[in-house]
Amino acid sequence: MQPRRKFALTLPSSVLILGERTLIMGILNVTPDSFSDAGRFLDPDRATEHALAMQRAGADLIDVGGESTRPGSSPISVEEELSRILPVMKRLRRKLRIPFSVDTTKAEVAEAAFKAGAEIINDISGLRFDRRLAKVARRHEVPLILCHLRGTPKTMQTLPPAKNILREVERGLAWSIQQAAAAGLRRGQLILDPGIGFGKTMQQNYELLFRLDRLHKFRLPLLIGTSRKMFIGRTLDNAPPDRRLWGTAATVAASILQGVHIVRAHDVAEMAEVARVTDAILRTARP
Repeated sequence: MQPRRKFALTLPSSVLILGERTLIMGILNVTPDSFSDAGRFLDPDRATEHALAMQRAGADLIDVGGESTRPGSSPISVEEELSRILPVMKRLRRKLRIPFSVDTTKAEVAEAAFKAGAEIINDISGLRFDRRLAKVARRHEVPLILCHLRGTPKTMQTLPPAKNILREVERGLAWSIQQAAAAGLRRGQLILDPGIGFGKTMQQNYELLFRLDRLHKFRLPLLIGTSRKMFIGRTLDNAPPDRRLWGTAATVAASILQGVHIVRAHDVAEMAEVARVTDAILRTARP
């Protein structure tokens, strides 16, 4: 059980306090091919209603993505990505009371997203695909989520397994932090994500969840994204995404007990309840 450090995350519109309780980041995939809710929220009005529903269910943040990063997916153009997310973001800016982030690996997309109201960059490549993202974050003085990814979404599940996944994740995140620092970002703008499911075997995902405490040496906030992922389905007799709720809940509880600050979730209401109870357990560990 790992008591959490507290952090103050400065956004353009507010300051988020991390560590007092677990924050829930609702997932809004504006894509035709995401593994869990492909195509359901391509319509901007429907996507906006879903974001508002997640806000009512207890989301503290909404993560808007226009490019699928499911295993085997191919990249899309900047123009295509923007055509999906900007109509949604412009609506969210008027209606949403909580901050929203942009899930992208492209500097041009992030730049346009900030003009549409986004306040955080979520980069699943950890600056490996486009280091200019760090400069965009610095220029707008917004937080940057650095995720560990092996290979690319198209190749990540076909790569030979890492010999030591803990060491590889630690080294990869250290590299991402160095790149962010070289671009002038303050450490107070950074959040780390070990990249569960991104190029890891099923066993390695569980190993990472069990040893998340090793990432506290970076002294930065931690985000975890396990929601409905394939390794949970395989553990549950190949359950499809819509039957991975309770498996996801187990990973969320385990992550919070390891000191994670933010949980990325499709099922916001349920994971908010899991977080509240697990937070109550975690509070008993405080001196």
